[in-house]
Amino acid sequence: MIKIITVGSLKERYLRDAVEEYSKRIKKYTNLEIIELKDESINDYEKIKKLEAEKIKKYIDKKDYIITLEIEGKEISSEEFSKKIDNIYLSNSNITFIIGGSYGLSDEIKELSNFKLSFSKMTFPHQLFRVMLLEQIYRAYKIMNNENYHK
Repeated sequence: MIKIITVGSLKERYLRDAVEEYSKRIKKYTNLEIIELKDESINDYEKIKKLEAEKIKKYIDKKDYIITLEIEGKEISSEEFSKKIDNIYLSNSNITFIIGGSYGLSDEIKELSNFKLSFSKMTFPHQLFRVMLLEQIYRAYKIMNNENYHK
């Protein structure tokens, strides 16, 4: 099972459509759950991250293999990502991805991470990043199953 915990909602229709499409494709391979948490709107960035961390922790199970999405994380190829997911499934059936809000993840959440993943040193809007993550998860399953997918 893949679970994605993400802070912030998708307001743009084209992003919601993309999430819906990739979700449908992924469900051919595994169960998928997307948990969308409300972002905080106060002016204290550290307090925001702390409040968001409390919400995130409510959805983490002790048996989850946690992958946090962080700029400081490790950059890997799509093929390596596919192998990573496949290897995790050898010992754990639940993979939880965590996408932070506009100010990133708290240190507390980062410390819970089993693997810190970065797609790039660039910063992306977290709403767009959700689509990017889903696309890479879908691509990973296509690779695992030796199915063609555009490069």
